[in-house]
Amino acid sequence: MKEKLQKIREEAIEKIQSSDNLDKLNEIKVAVLGKKGELTEVLKGMKDVAAEDRPKVGQLVNETRVAIEEKMEEMRKRLADVAREQKLKNEVIDVTLPSKKNFVGHRHPNTIALEELYRIFVGMGYEVVEGPEVEYDYYNFEALNIPANHPAKDEQDTFYINENIVLRTQTSPVQVREMEKGKLPIRMLAPGRVFRSDEVDATHSPSFHQVEGLVIDKNITFADLKGTLAEFAKELFGEDTKVKFRPHHFPFTEPSAEMDVSCFKCGGKGCRMCKGSGWIEILGCGMVHPRVFTMSGIDPDEYTGFAFGIGLERISLLKYEIDDMRLLYENDTRFLKQF
Repeated sequence: MKEKLQKIREEAIEKIQSSDNLDKLNEIKVAVLGKKGELTEVLKGMKDVAAEDRPKVGQLVNETRVAIEEKMEEMRKRLADVAREQKLKNEVIDVTLPSKKNFVGHRHPNTIALEELYRIFVGMGYEVVEGPEVEYDYYNFEALNIPANHPAKDEQDTFYINENIVLRTQTSPVQVREMEKGKLPIRMLAPGRVFRSDEVDATHSPSFHQVEGLVIDKNITFADLKGTLAEFAKELFGEDTKVKFRPHHFPFTEPSAEMDVSCFKCGGKGCRMCKGSGWIEILGCGMVHPRVFTMSGIDPDEYTGFAFGIGLERISLLKYEIDDMRLLYENDTRFLKQF
C-alpha cells in the first residue's frame, strides 16, 4: 500500500510539473483527487486493510493528498502569473497612436429656431409655459370661442380620443389655463407639439410644433401688438426687416390679422423664396376676444391683451432655406450635420 501511494504521489507531481495551463491542471486534480480518482480508490480499499494498519495507511493517504494539493496550488499560482503576464503583453496600449474620434451630435433645426425665439421673447420679459398635449375639448375649442358647430372641430382636422378629449390642435389651451389662474398681468410664451389630421407632404405633417404668445394687462392696444412683433421680426431676420399686417379672422381674437415680413433673401425685390411678391407670411395674431376673457374669469372692461401664433417648422424652413418639411423628421445625418 505504501509503495502504491508513493507511486501515485510521484506520478501526480510529475504530471503537475509538466502542466502548461490551468485546464490540464484541473484534469490532473480530477484524475487523482476526484470522486473517481486514484487516491479515492485507495481509500475505498481501506476495508481490506487490517484493522491495526488502518491508522498508519490513513495517515499515508492524507500525507499524499496534502503533498499533491500543495504542489498543485503552487503550480496554479505560477500558471496564473504566466497567464496574467501574457494577457498584459497582448493588451498593451500604444499611447502614441492617435485616439478614436468622437462624433458630436448636432442640434436639430427646430431646436435652434426655438432657442432663438426664447432668446427674443424672454429678453422682452416673457415667461415660457407648457401644457398637456392630450387636452379637453373645452380648452382646445370652447374656451377659445370655437363653438360646437365650428368647422375646426370637424373630425377631418382633429384627432379625437373620445367625445371630450382630443390631441391638441394648437398651444392656445395653455393660454386659457394660465388665464384661469387669475394671476395678472400675463406675458407668456407657450411652445409645444400639436396634432392635426393632415397628409404628409413637403409643407404638412400630422404632428408639428407651434409657439404661441399672450400678453394681458390694462391698456394693451393693437399698437403694442404691432410694435412687439415688428421688433421680433427684426431680431429674427435682420434689422432691415419690415412688417405688414393683413386683416384676417380667428375665433379667439378680434380684430385679427396675419403678419408678413419683407423677404430677407431678396430684400423685398422678389425671388423664389417669396414667390416674387417680396413678402413672406410668418404668423397669425390679434387682440384677445372679450368672450375669451369672460369665459376665463377676466373682466374685458378692465383688461385687454393680444395673442399670436408662430409655426416653429415654418421658421426653420424659412430661416435655413429648407424646401421640404419632411427633412426635419427623417433623421438623415447628412442633412442634420449641416446644422
